[in-house]
Amino acid sequence: MSSPSAAARERELGAILERCNDLRQAAVPADAELPAGFVGTLGHFPVYFPEEIAHAAGLLPVGLLGGGNKLEMKHADAHIGSFICSICRSTTEMGLNGSLATLGGFVTHPICDAAKHLAGIWGRNFPEQLAQILYLPQNPNTPGAVRYVAAEYQRLRSELEKKAGRLVEDEAVSRSVRLYNRNRRLLRELYAIRRDTPWKLSCTESYLLVRARTRLPCEEHNALLEAALPLVHARERAAQDKPRVVFVGGFCEQPPLEMLEVLDDTCYVVDDDLLIGLRWLTSDVPETGDPIRALAESFVDRSAASPVQHDERKTKEEYLMAMLRAARADAAILTAAKFCEPGLDEQVAWSKHLDAAGIQYLVLEFEEKMTSFEQMAMQLETFAESLLFSIA
Repeated sequence: MSSPSAAARERELGAILERCNDLRQAAVPADAELPAGFVGTLGHFPVYFPEEIAHAAGLLPVGLLGGGNKLEMKHADAHIGSFICSICRSTTEMGLNGSLATLGGFVTHPICDAAKHLAGIWGRNFPEQLAQILYLPQNPNTPGAVRYVAAEYQRLRSELEKKAGRLVEDEAVSRSVRLYNRNRRLLRELYAIRRDTPWKLSCTESYLLVRARTRLPCEEHNALLEAALPLVHARERAAQDKPRVVFVGGFCEQPPLEMLEVLDDTCYVVDDDLLIGLRWLTSDVPETGDPIRALAESFVDRSAASPVQHDERKTKEEYLMAMLRAARADAAILTAAKFCEPGLDEQVAWSKHLDAAGIQYLVLEFEEKMTSFEQMAMQLETFAESLLFSIA
């Protein structure tokens, strides 16, 4: 049997990406619509949530990433300040307008004051849903960090058992860990393509493939990636004369898809922190022994860096420099969501360090409800041209 033609492979990949884009805009499924084995849904807020525990309980983990730039704000302003970031305001709006009525619960954690208090707003307004704060340590360098995280995960497991109406055995968590380890390996392969052959996979396409996990069970997302990755590897595309950049600042609120498309027009984005919560663990979780302890150890010792965690082993300046080196990038795009205190603080530190290191960068601000990108496109085009001249 002859192998599929390049055009046929591209059509197949296009269909996968179209499905991912549909999932990006899809509603949270009702319990009756869930795949076999799931009894409900559990929303969680960026940056990191141990999805393995919810999965083992039969609760589909649903990433709540705001309402995008099409959502009209009608109710949220009565419950949350207008100076709060878009993702908190639009998530609240979606709760109040009924878009998230099918959720079984919502878990957030104190990545910032706004996110921390969102759980209280949720509990008051939606008493039928489980509302919890997962207290992950912002400083994981203390000797008791692993023990503390494991205790929080056990508390979460107990709450989810009540919600699901069944015990969550260690073996169920271990099965979920194995599934998510497969997912982590596939995502590492996806980002290796971005790093090594970025002309084969744009930042926008990669983002859609990753974001599909916010609406799919892990096992379905694994199948999707297993179908997509060989098609990406087989793409016959020529490299273009574009600078290689890393994109940071999308660790919580997500930039509009149109912003990523504008980036792709001018640059190869060879690494980023988009949806970092889904890629937070940088290597496989041990699959033997106590799975809760293994997840806790991984959070402390096998995790990415982020503006919302203060790990002395991963300083904000050094982890950005490590990204630049590993991706062989020419420059950095330093972004922050409007009103995001952790992101804006990081931007200042990054800028000062890159100035001292003589590395070029561009500072941008975004919010999810942006609809105009012409000015940003001009900035990026000018920046890319200056990089190409300096590289030449």
